[in-house]
Amino acid sequence: MWILLATLLASAHALTAAAPTIDELIQLKSVSSPRISPDGSRVAYQVNTTDWKQDAFVSQIWIAVPATGRTFQLTRGEKSASQPRWSPDGKWLAFVTERGGAKPQVYAVASLGGEAVQLTKAENGVGGFEWSRDSRFIAYSTSDADEKADKKRKDHLGPFEVVRRDYHYTHIWTIDLDKALESPTAGTQRTKGRDFSVGSFSWSPDGTRIAFDASINPDLVQRGTADLYVLTLDSGDLRKLVSQPGPDASPIWSPDGSQIAFESAMGGARFFHANSRIAVVNASGGTPRALTNAFDENPQLTNWLPAGIHFSALQKTSYHLFRLDPATSRITRLTSPATLLAGNFSFTPDGSRMAYTTFGPKQLSEVYVSSVETLAPVKLTNMTAQASGHTLATREVITWKSSDGTPIDGILIKPANFDPTKQYPLLCIIHGGPTGIDLPSMVDTRYYPADIWAARGAVLLKVNYRGSAGYGEAFRQLNVRNLGVGDAWDVLSGVDHLVKQGFIDEKKMGCMGWSQGGYISAFLTTTSRRFAAISVGAGISNWATYYYNTDITPFTPMYLNDNPAGDPDIYRKTSPMTYIRQAATPTLIQHGEFDRRVPIPNGYELRQGLEDQKVPVEMVVYKGYGHGITKPKSMRAVMQHNLAWFNHYLFGDPLPEFAKPEIPGSATTSPEK
Repeated sequence: MWILLATLLASAHALTAAAPTIDELIQLKSVSSPRISPDGSRVAYQVNTTDWKQDAFVSQIWIAVPATGRTFQLTRGEKSASQPRWSPDGKWLAFVTERGGAKPQVYAVASLGGEAVQLTKAENGVGGFEWSRDSRFIAYSTSDADEKADKKRKDHLGPFEVVRRDYHYTHIWTIDLDKALESPTAGTQRTKGRDFSVGSFSWSPDGTRIAFDASINPDLVQRGTADLYVLTLDSGDLRKLVSQPGPDASPIWSPDGSQIAFESAMGGARFFHANSRIAVVNASGGTPRALTNAFDENPQLTNWLPAGIHFSALQKTSYHLFRLDPATSRITRLTSPATLLAGNFSFTPDGSRMAYTTFGPKQLSEVYVSSVETLAPVKLTNMTAQASGHTLATREVITWKSSDGTPIDGILIKPANFDPTKQYPLLCIIHGGPTGIDLPSMVDTRYYPADIWAARGAVLLKVNYRGSAGYGEAFRQLNVRNLGVGDAWDVLSGVDHLVKQGFIDEKKMGCMGWSQGGYISAFLTTTSRRFAAISVGAGISNWATYYYNTDITPFTPMYLNDNPAGDPDIYRKTSPMTYIRQAATPTLIQHGEFDRRVPIPNGYELRQGLEDQKVPVEMVVYKGYGHGITKPKSMRAVMQHNLAWFNHYLFGDPLPEFAKPEIPGSATTSPEK
């Protein structure tokens, strides 16, 4: 009887389950930033939600109790609460929020319960913060902007900006916890002036010093000038500890306070595509020593505990935790299995237990706890349950050889009822970076609604083209002076690999991507006729236009080895606009109005070039945005525009009229088929 009932219920669920809608994709909750308490009894973490009324993504702090499995929400309200940080003595949980319409400030809740108490009163709001090891003080970073002076200038002369001169520098302040509990305080300013702008920082174990990295100014083009400093709090003495070409950042103290570990380019000038290193230097000064020369990826420092230095890193399409012996440089992987995707590691002070997040092809990101020496994961959250009512596509990692023989990985997304004897439309989704990476995550919730297309009967391919992270330095440098050209080899060879297997309809193929993925899509729209439609999201169309307008001008000289005046030929070879006269693919262009990373002239240039060639083209500008689309309603628009564009060219739906969009309640047909 019960078996029959269970079978009927399962059958009913299968019949009613459907692909998620765009809104359902956007409003999926996610977890991040787990922090384990010093005694390991609790884990604080963020739950990120969608607030359609505010048109905002909002995060709140939750608490999980591993011993009982209980979880509960700690913070509430319209404003986000983020950056949970336990005091080392375990008495307080601090976080950053904008309560009361104010700028972001540090608040704290007693571990035994009660109302949150505002601790900081930073005039320009708090950036990051960290507790001292004795829990008596908090250091925080904040901008030195002078709003009164800025207002006077604006009132007298109107608004203007002096390019690469008008900066607000970031500096470090500290507060005394006892005084802050009596009344919110700005505390004591510890760094000041216009000689540098602070990045990340770390307290020494004895609380007498703060190590930090700083660039000569906050402009992104100065990333390579980041050096390490040590500030002695009592005397105010400030010493530059490490000064070498390329960025040196993210300092972490050794347990005894005698050394500092940090992430470093070790003097490398072309650090955009080269491996970074973990290095150490004596806290009193000296020559830095790299420890991870033999590790062929970018290690991200987590902490330095008595057992060693911990870092996380990609390993192709997996993500792991490693331990580094600072004396021998021996590296040990601590997490398993080999396909694990884990990150956001947080440790108890003794290094015995940790909290972290993992996700995968069949699981949304979840918070786990485990012992460190013997991995025994215990899941604390159940975010994956949100997807239980939906039919989702399957994800798997595949490999093929590119045109030059280079092995390339990709994520193959197939309909839940995939039949290899049938032929399917194919959609390629290309990640940004170029040092980004696509991983086998359970669902796609931004820009490109993969699961909706899969439910309609499409196969999708995400290409980890040359230059992607996770595959080592040599692979990451394969598109140096070969941008677009080699990238296109990797995408088209992936298409050919699937076509040879017999289940792809070559007449119904599309390609899309954002940022660097948008650039590769633009390159394909002007150099290939393999696709029925293409979408270019915030993509580069002309590297010279990009170089002279972007906020990260060092990017192209590092990849193309010169600027446009010095080597115009390489800029022409790798620019989509060079090949505009052979373009024929219908193209949708999407761009943020105030994009400084890939300035919008790139979009206008491609649009006009395609129109001159009589190629069907639409360009949508998302008002008020920079390089990314950061609000739910506009994210809805981006996804609907892509869905409608490809549904027309691959599935035969009516050509979309983007200027006259469908509004709920209208009689027109929804593009979400």
